[in-house]
Amino acid sequence: MRKRISLVLALALAGVLVLAGCKKTETPKEDAGNNASSQSDGGSEDANANTTVTNDDQTFIVGFDAAFPPYGYVDDNGEYVGFDLDLAAEVCERNGWTLVKQPIDWDSKDMEINSGTIDCIWNGFTINGRENEYTWSEPYVDNRQVIVVAKSSGITDFATLAGKAVEVQADSSALAALREDRKALADTFGTLTEVADYNTAFMDLESGACDAIAMDIGVAYYQMQSRTNPDDFAILDEVISSEQYGVGFKLGNEDLRDTVQATLNDMFEDGTVEEIAAKYESYGIPGALVH
Repeated sequence: MRKRISLVLALALAGVLVLAGCKKTETPKEDAGNNASSQSDGGSEDANANTTVTNDDQTFIVGFDAAFPPYGYVDDNGEYVGFDLDLAAEVCERNGWTLVKQPIDWDSKDMEINSGTIDCIWNGFTINGRENEYTWSEPYVDNRQVIVVAKSSGITDFATLAGKAVEVQADSSALAALREDRKALADTFGTLTEVADYNTAFMDLESGACDAIAMDIGVAYYQMQSRTNPDDFAILDEVISSEQYGVGFKLGNEDLRDTVQATLNDMFEDGTVEEIAAKYESYGIPGALVH
């Protein structure tokens, strides 16, 4: 399934956490690059700075891809932000934990979580197809894969994609869907080309090098609004496929999962999740929430 926009960061990680529910062995971990600082007050967020993080029962380390807006990304100030990171910050606040935002190489996510260098993967993480590989929270977002076109292209639906040049990110959910469940649709394209990232795809769409892009809807909104003329683009009404996002924990780590899930349930019940989602309304997050 997913992914997506892999940001390869050199992570100098030392020390192994042993997860026992919410309890972790106190082991120093050296963070590399633009990373988090452990602060003394529970629930405080990291400062994106080089530091040594002491993993104890008050530290919650979230592994995420730092180039997957609006769920996790780097803003104009160089800070790690996003819908999922905001949710994690609130979970930490309510449990008295210190949040550490740990950017990871997406291809190394299994090594990271199985070795204990992160406590969970929380970053637009697709459950579908991975049900038995992690201990999952309940799904909280319904994500969709869509087609983005230039408004002037004359492409108005899937039928008018016939013979067109379509681009998609390598190792993405959209690509997986077009190779599997929606192969019949992909077979109507003139070409289906894999690119490294969606910024490249949008530059190709702007220049006319491609006719359409298949991608996650949240990232589509983000990319469209990042362009000089966002109104030049449109998202087709038809959907390639849908998937659900959840928080993934090491297989068997049900104690920590249950604590986080209970907190998320409370946040849904008191309206906090919807309040956080409203910050990302332009990316379609509120309408994608499930509980």
